[in-house]
Amino acid sequence: MAQASVNVPRLEGKVALITGGARGIGECIARLFTKHGAKVIIADILDNLGHSVCEDLGDELAFYVHCDVSNESDIEHAVNTAILKYGKLDIMINNAAIADEPKTSILDNEKFEFDQVISVNLTGVFLGTKHAARVMIPAKKGSIITIGSVSSSVGGVASHAYTSSKHAVVGLTKNVAAELGQFGIRVNCLSPYFILTPLTMKFFKIDENGASGVYSNLKGMALSSEDVAEAALYLGSDESKYMSGHNLALDGGFTAINPAFGLFA
Repeated sequence: MAQASVNVPRLEGKVALITGGARGIGECIARLFTKHGAKVIIADILDNLGHSVCEDLGDELAFYVHCDVSNESDIEHAVNTAILKYGKLDIMINNAAIADEPKTSILDNEKFEFDQVISVNLTGVFLGTKHAARVMIPAKKGSIITIGSVSSSVGGVASHAYTSSKHAVVGLTKNVAAELGQFGIRVNCLSPYFILTPLTMKFFKIDENGASGVYSNLKGMALSSEDVAEAALYLGSDESKYMSGHNLALDGGFTAINPAFGLFA
């Protein structure tokens, strides 16, 4: 995705809360949003990294808050901090996620590991959406964006727990969009394909050189965290004012075809 010009800030005056914003996709979103005029609250459990990002962005544009998204009081505090610090919340980015060990047999999967992934990837999104809605409903506006995955729509890419959680956030997105539209609040999901991040490198047990072997239907292109940030910028801006209840696949056509069969195989 081409870099958008920042000559005309697309988020001027808006306030965004980004969970998992201390590194990876969340950090890229925070940096791009501030370039486009937004003030951001970075919510994460990686305190040193989170403070470092905020210091780099500047105290007037970014503020860090410790937040375990599976803990409702932490989420409530993060949202309240946005209100106390900046007076409102325009954009909620549910980005924080974890992955379990990729065990290929369901017989080897433990319940506590499944529950741990669900508590962050699904319950955390539910809590983030709930408390964002709490302050957006009175304002009668807002954009809630959940970072999904290619595993939101296909199976066989990731673990049972991770895939279940990402499918579930799409259903949650659609259900909440159906409720909150009456208040002028848009709710969408953004589902990227494979990106080389600390989470994916650990999950797939690959290094940077191994990423080149990942199948891509869009030849000569590789998805980056910056591309996801650009898509989040669109969903957070007024340019997407009539988009709600949608799962935006950022996958280069991966989920559109089976590369082993068909006219173009």
